[in-house]
Amino acid sequence: MSILSKQLQTREIITKAVVGKGRKFSTVTHTVTPPNRPTSILGAWVINHRYEAVRSGDGIEVVGSYDLNIWYSYNKNSQTDVAKETVTYVDNVALSSMDPNHLPSTEEVYAESTHEPNCIEADISSNGTSVVLRVEREFKVQLIAETKVCVAVVPGGCDDDLKDDNGLDDGLDGDFADDDLIDDL
Repeated sequence: MSILSKQLQTREIITKAVVGKGRKFSTVTHTVTPPNRPTSILGAWVINHRYEAVRSGDGIEVVGSYDLNIWYSYNKNSQTDVAKETVTYVDNVALSSMDPNHLPSTEEVYAESTHEPNCIEADISSNGTSVVLRVEREFKVQLIAETKVCVAVVPGGCDDDLKDDNGLDDGLDGDFADDDLIDDL
């Protein structure tokens, strides 16, 4: 047994960590039928996006909704109106780089909309009565839980960490107390 392996000690630490990650980009199509037969599309917006995320099977399920607003002309471009419709969705996001050793009872789910739902195309349908919209959206998710990590223990403590690469003391006072910081405020 070498001297290095005799000196190396390890400890297991339980800590919260990201134990799984995932990302999903989606392009979806919605069909909205306004009360009047559209002549042309003047604008289309996605507003009021709301979502929440829950653990589901091997991934994370993002459940949400948003409102579609379509400004259109009708009656041979002589009048305009806005058609509104609320759309709901469920995106299943698979988790990659999953840590199988985490404690399931401590799981927390985090989801972030990295690309808010956005209408990229709006056309009148072939039958002329509806508007077909293409919407893009993207989510990044993380699964956070308690897990066990193994760390190396430095013999003699951490005093060696106070010196820079040249062996010089970095000037940090090891006796520094939080009270000193509070007094300076």
